[in-house]
Amino acid sequence: MADPPGTVTPAWPPNEPQEGGGAARAGVQENKRVRNRCVSQDPAQVTPVSQRTGSFRFWLAEQRWEWSDEVAALHGYAPGEVEPTTELLLAHKHPEDRSGVADTLATVVNTGAPFSSRHRLIDTTGRVHHVLVVGDQMLDPDGAVTGTAGYYIDITDTLGEERRDALDAAIPGLVAARELIEQAKGAVMMVYGISAEQAFRVLIWRSQETNIKLRDLAAELIAAVGEFGGAGTHTRTRFDHLLLTVHDRPQP
Repeated sequence: MADPPGTVTPAWPPNEPQEGGGAARAGVQENKRVRNRCVSQDPAQVTPVSQRTGSFRFWLAEQRWEWSDEVAALHGYAPGEVEPTTELLLAHKHPEDRSGVADTLATVVNTGAPFSSRHRLIDTTGRVHHVLVVGDQMLDPDGAVTGTAGYYIDITDTLGEERRDALDAAIPGLVAARELIEQAKGAVMMVYGISAEQAFRVLIWRSQETNIKLRDLAAELIAAVGEFGGAGTHTRTRFDHLLLTVHDRPQP
């Protein structure tokens, strides 16, 4: 990467200049040139995204990324087709979300802190995916932070019928455990600011990844959330106001 360690630079400005003067036209052409580098030369060879989750790792010292085949496919690439870089990663982010993701990456590089990000990415075919990215610290044997590792979860609202059938088959006994699962969904919705369906998909993903029944995972999650001791002061203050004024809010 051209940037010195500890910096993260978007691949291009989020707002492209409109074609007009010579400088503006040059900027547009440069943006198109960079974008074209992100497009697979043989889309027919791209592996279909049959699994909507995938893993990644990022080494801080080397500024090096590693994508699983599923994450590569989510971006529109066949396994091994591209070497992921920060520039490529940011190039695929939706223009309205790119600067926020860049800020999150800068924080990760500078602090090594765990993170989560909900944003949109655009694959090589132009399709927009809504994703939740969750990363935790990678540590060396001495406990020093060496990077971050985690998962991409595609939470795009559209699910094929075969995906719905697979989810239904993966969660026997759902009705009996509905109340507990609904509580877990509520916790995930609150923390990540996502819809009920998306939160449910996150729980399904963790159930499948850990080979733990969904109702058991939900029970463990709710018990652990209770140990948090509630939200931080800022969130509590906002919720206090909402609780006391929600009856005055305009009806939809």
